[in-house]
Amino acid sequence: MKNHIMNIFLALTILFFSAGNVFAFDLDMTVDDDIRTNYNSSKLVKDTYTEELETLPELPDKLINSTTQNNSNKTTITNTKTTNNLQNFKQITGTTKIHKGTVFDVVNLNNISDSQIKGTTVKFKIKAPLVKNKYAIPADTTFTGEIVNSHQPQLSCNGGLVSIKLYSMNYRGQTIPINGYITRADDKLIFLNNIKGDRTFIKTSWQKGAWGRNMFHRMCDLSSQLITEKSTIVLSPFPFLYGTLCAGANAVSAPICAFFSEGKHISIKSGSHFKIRLLEDAYIN
Repeated sequence: MKNHIMNIFLALTILFFSAGNVFAFDLDMTVDDDIRTNYNSSKLVKDTYTEELETLPELPDKLINSTTQNNSNKTTITNTKTTNNLQNFKQITGTTKIHKGTVFDVVNLNNISDSQIKGTTVKFKIKAPLVKNKYAIPADTTFTGEIVNSHQPQLSCNGGLVSIKLYSMNYRGQTIPINGYITRADDKLIFLNNIKGDRTFIKTSWQKGAWGRNMFHRMCDLSSQLITEKSTIVLSPFPFLYGTLCAGANAVSAPICAFFSEGKHISIKSGSHFKIRLLEDAYIN
């Protein structure tokens, strides 16, 4: 009897706890459903966050001005550093101008003559360095050019011609484009960049008239001899007149003969003194 009562008590106890768990589970679900139905949790968090932001105190004016000024100073410092860096970069990579009209004393590295055709390359070299305020051109700097016009001696005693244009300079291993011309060649002034052979018209005319002058002198000597003797004094004027006629005729014909003669050739050996002048500004690094 006693064991039967204990079994009944255990059965009721187990049933009670089982029913209690079920009831508790149902109660929790009901509360969750009510919360979801009556409250919007996302809106509640948003409203709370907005209210907290709206209730924050404003920053003082001094603090705002100080912050703005600090940011401005930082920007100014950054801009200044950037500007300085750019200026330094320009100084390092910038170009230096060689003004037009600058003259270089050079010597030619190859022979130059009027027999060389158009397009022939010619080279020059600086013997002594050229020092200026902003740059220095070292010795042995080479200039390269070409013959743009040439001809050999022509009739009318016209001499040969060579015209040279300089188009590049080898500066510290760099090829610098230039536009230059010759102002002095073989220590002679050059005009209009034309190296001219001597025009020999006057000299040739004088040479062509040498025969008439010599004949005149010979006839004058003969007249002098004839006049010293009484038997030939009558003949003395005739040699003089003949010599005068020959000299006059030869003086007239000499320029005509010289017109069909040629002038002198141009032949300049290497190592001769030249001067180069720039027609335009040149730039070196």
